Amino acid sequence: MGMSAWKRRTSVAAGGFCGRTRREFLWEMGAGFVGVALAGMLEEGFFAQQACAADGLTKWTNPLAPKKPPLPAKAKSVIFLYMYGGPSHIDTFDYKPAMKGMDGKTVAVKTFGRGGHKNQGRIVEPKWSFKQYGQCGKWVSDLFPHLGQCVDDIAFIHSMTADSPIHGSAMLQMNTGRILSGSPCMGSWVNYGLGTMSANLPGFVVMLDPRGGPISGAKNWSSGYMPASYQATVIGSGDTPILDLKRPKEISEPVQREMLDTLREYNSEHEARRGDNSNLAARIASYELEFRMQATAPEATDLSREPEPIQELYGLKDKRTEVFGRQCLMARRLVERGVRFVQVYSGGAHNDDNWDAHGDLMMNHTLHAGETDKPIAGLLKDLKQRGLLESTLIVWGGEFGRQPTAEYEKGTGRDHNAYGFTMWLAGGGIKGGRSVGQTDELGSAAVEDPYHVKHLHATVLHQLGLDPNRLSYIFSGLNQKLVGVERVDPIAEIM
Repeated sequence: MGMSAWKRRTSVAAGGFCGRTRREFLWEMGAGFVGVALAGMLEEGFFAQQACAADGLTKWTNPLAPKKPPLPAKAKSVIFLYMYGGPSHIDTFDYKPAMKGMDGKTVAVKTFGRGGHKNQGRIVEPKWSFKQYGQCGKWVSDLFPHLGQCVDDIAFIHSMTADSPIHGSAMLQMNTGRILSGSPCMGSWVNYGLGTMSANLPGFVVMLDPRGGPISGAKNWSSGYMPASYQATVIGSGDTPILDLKRPKEISEPVQREMLDTLREYNSEHEARRGDNSNLAARIASYELEFRMQATAPEATDLSREPEPIQELYGLKDKRTEVFGRQCLMARRLVERGVRFVQVYSGGAHNDDNWDAHGDLMMNHTLHAGETDKPIAGLLKDLKQRGLLESTLIVWGGEFGRQPTAEYEKGTGRDHNAYGFTMWLAGGGIKGGRSVGQTDELGSAAVEDPYHVKHLHATVLHQLGLDPNRLSYIFSGLNQKLVGVERVDPIAEIM
């Protein structure tokens, strides 16, 4: 039966679905996953959930339509390199020469981590040597010899603080601004404020470590109380990074296009009688995006198109760096094609599968720094040579740092440290070769120019041309913001 005849046969009468149940009707359509999803919405009373725009008055429009930033923008997109588990700042970028020769010494220092509150501990001397790099003379650990070559493009924040020393809540705060679940993540806020620059790719992409996802899972890239349009699309690092994207062999592109057009006609008729529904419109938009991605996403994620020198730059020829290198290269290709926010996770699952070095610090950080050093340096160099670093903001760090003292009676493991740790930014209008803030001589807490996670978020929004203190979304009758209720200024010293 031809599609036109099929459409006439299954046209919706005023009284219902021509004697069929809703599910039978949609199965006859042969629309596959689209039909099943729409059937579920009909049966679950989805259409009863009517909504307007955030102010409750404005007619709903496409939430991902590109928007002009209200302030002058230095950056167009963000790549957040998330080191899950908490890398040790004093073993990476926060040089502490005063600790030399103190290994094993018991000192009075207040710490708070997984092991609870302590007032003293056994010093674990930094296990790697440091040397100076670049014109700025930045001290960098031997863990990062490739990144050391890029320090003149990097601004280090050595006095970051967070509210929780526990992975789950600390990760939520780093991603959403709050230690409790249910709020939109930073990528969602960016897409809400600016929309997407690409009509054929997601505006927000997350790439996970193949060893597993982080604690709290999808809450870290959720759109929270915002519409689902703003949540991330999770893609892998293998040969098929986007699952379930390929069109079934038995369905041609013209047939699939006509199926979607037919569904849109029925949905439009339904909306015309019942008012606006942002959730329905967002779901329809996601079908349309997936249809367009079938043509564009395979090219965007096909790394075989990259020349050999570029693949070598990212470490794709080395088994140790191949996975993270593929993700960093894919991140460059995505922002190059208009994706607004990309987050790449180093470390997954639990214990030494991520940067959470509670036991053998040398084994743990040698593994994870070895996997990421060359790819991250390759990303910075590649973006710079393409003229993209000026418009792409790079953020590096984890949910917190680590203590200067041992967690256990024996061993080199360090506990969590939310009192003072290091993160860095590059590109997107950030002044390179800078180091701001300072922890004490042991790295146990921020003592000079302490900055909260909210200041980091404010800086990212500001560089994108968004006012962190005005970007808001009405929920539960309140103007919700990524940075919270009180005014938060960006970190001016690095801008």
